[in-house]
Amino acid sequence: MQTLEQQPELAREAQTETRRDKVLIVDDQQELLDIYREWLSNLPSRPEVHASSTGARAIALLDSEHFDLLVTDLRMPKMDGLQVLAIVRRKFPSLRLVVLTGVTDEAYRSRAYAMGVDLFCQKPTTKEEAQAFEACIESLLGREKEAGGFRGVQSKSLMDIIQLECLSQSSSVLRIVHQALNGKIWVQGGDVIDAEASSLAGEDAFKEIMSWKTGSFEILPADPHRPRTIHSSYHGLLLDSAQAMDESHTEFITKSDTEIERATGSPMAKLARFEGVEFVLEATTDGKAPRAWGVENPEVLLGWAKQTRERLKGIGNLLQAGPLGHVQGNGLQRHVSLSDHEKGILCIGFRRDMNAEQVLQTTKQVFTKWVS
Repeated sequence: MQTLEQQPELAREAQTETRRDKVLIVDDQQELLDIYREWLSNLPSRPEVHASSTGARAIALLDSEHFDLLVTDLRMPKMDGLQVLAIVRRKFPSLRLVVLTGVTDEAYRSRAYAMGVDLFCQKPTTKEEAQAFEACIESLLGREKEAGGFRGVQSKSLMDIIQLECLSQSSSVLRIVHQALNGKIWVQGGDVIDAEASSLAGEDAFKEIMSWKTGSFEILPADPHRPRTIHSSYHGLLLDSAQAMDESHTEFITKSDTEIERATGSPMAKLARFEGVEFVLEATTDGKAPRAWGVENPEVLLGWAKQTRERLKGIGNLLQAGPLGHVQGNGLQRHVSLSDHEKGILCIGFRRDMNAEQVLQTTKQVFTKWVS
């Protein structure tokens, strides 16, 4: 059994391997396919663009080779876009999905987002709309799939979600859930017009929601009658939020362990101060209750950690690989490492933009601090 210290060379080479992103466009109108192919082929990231005029052929292409992004129309003969999305989401769960359609019915939009699309766009009719669409596609390409936090079906940062909604000039209501907290952000025609979270409203509520690092979201139909209380541009709002998060992170990592524990009320918070760590959970053998930081459902995670440990121990015994030490895995939402020690179990979650070597080194640092 390989430990954290025995990373395969092939895995390391794969981390540094570079290639062009591959995009598949599906639309039953050939003239539009030609236009979209030209647009996307000229993006700064220079993706390799393929096209299909039917949903069935698109599925066949996805079966035969790897793609990074699928852009599909909704209304097509024989197999429509929603059918394509349903099949693709089941067969290729990590594929990024974009709907590009002339359908204006909000019910379609809600259904598409519920099926896990990353972006729902109206077909551009002006140069400005075309440029906004290109910017949205470029933002989805050439990056790690968002370093986990908020989930529809694909994970993405909350900042990305809002940016994509505004870039596509959408009108919607974002409902965000973070542990026991609920918040809403109203977007109208690509502008953030209002927000509410607990007893807060307006920009204060927006900043509070943006400070939430994990949770879930859903996109609800637009509320055109919502009064506008936020008049700053979404660019300014996101910039202010990013600056506030940077300042908060700096303050967090410069505090002593005692100050962090006193401020947060959690002795596990000191283990989360390492760069890239999203959550930490421990279950010790001394009979104390499990402790966690940044975990919404500790019991569920603990059950998974214990089950995984026992299965890996069983495999280790069959292979006569010796006692289990550390293992790590790369996931669609985030990376996870699991350490087994006489003290107990330590489970650590990492941002998905970290590579294997960074996860390895940070795990060692957190583990050393934990056992000391």
